[in-house]
Amino acid sequence: MQTIAHKHAVSRRGAVRTFLGLLAGAGLAVSALCTTVVHAAEIRVVTSGGFSAAYDQLIPLYEQATGHKVITSRGASIGNAPDSIPSRLARGEQFDIVILADSALDQFIQQGKVKAGSRVDLARSMIGMSVRKGTPKPDISSVEGLKQTLLDAKSIAYSASASGTYLSNELFPRLGVAEQIKHKATKIYSERVGAVVLRGDAEIGFQQVSELLPFKELEFVGPLPEEVQQRVFFSAGVAEGAADTAVASHLIRFLAAPAAAPIVRSTGMEPAAAAAR
Repeated sequence: MQTIAHKHAVSRRGAVRTFLGLLAGAGLAVSALCTTVVHAAEIRVVTSGGFSAAYDQLIPLYEQATGHKVITSRGASIGNAPDSIPSRLARGEQFDIVILADSALDQFIQQGKVKAGSRVDLARSMIGMSVRKGTPKPDISSVEGLKQTLLDAKSIAYSASASGTYLSNELFPRLGVAEQIKHKATKIYSERVGAVVLRGDAEIGFQQVSELLPFKELEFVGPLPEEVQQRVFFSAGVAEGAADTAVASHLIRFLAAPAAAPIVRSTGMEPAAAAAR
């Protein structure tokens, strides 16, 4: 009789074989993936939160298929928090791959910290809002509804990264509520907004949809109205000083492959290939 662990292992191997077959059909050679452990590499990646939910599902598949080991660091796309990606690169931390909001990646390319021509768009994300389960679920399906929700909320949390920068610098002033909510709106550093809402430190929280959905204990209210929505591509590039540019590029192609699209979509993001159409 098979044990649960054995059944899980068999299922996992089957999933990897299926995924490799899909990748082969997409033009990413299976032979290139089947590197033996003897030639395994360590790939150092720093990623922002927007792509993390999909990344965390895809990386184990890649490691199991190739024998490579991926070492992951995390930080915000922008800002000067000690663990933000700009701060990490500024103090000389070494990575092979950088994954973050496209505008920030383009700046790193201009600064010579990411190789020119290496950018690959992975997925596009939207901003959404969550509240604690059991609390009123505001209607933010319209711009007026969003504005009223902001005015009525007792406390608001938003990210210190790309989504929060858009909210504080553009959307709140555009809605005419910046002054009214400044005493109750808090920018969250080095932590998911969902965690802040979950423990009751904020009544409502805004962040990339893909960063809110993993909090199953929260109620996802929905995305911002289309008229004020910001769609951001999360993109990957090969860092200057990468130990093995070919291996780094290979992992990026894996993350961007059409076969990865169902996983990417399940996390609340739009695969880049679909978004470009």
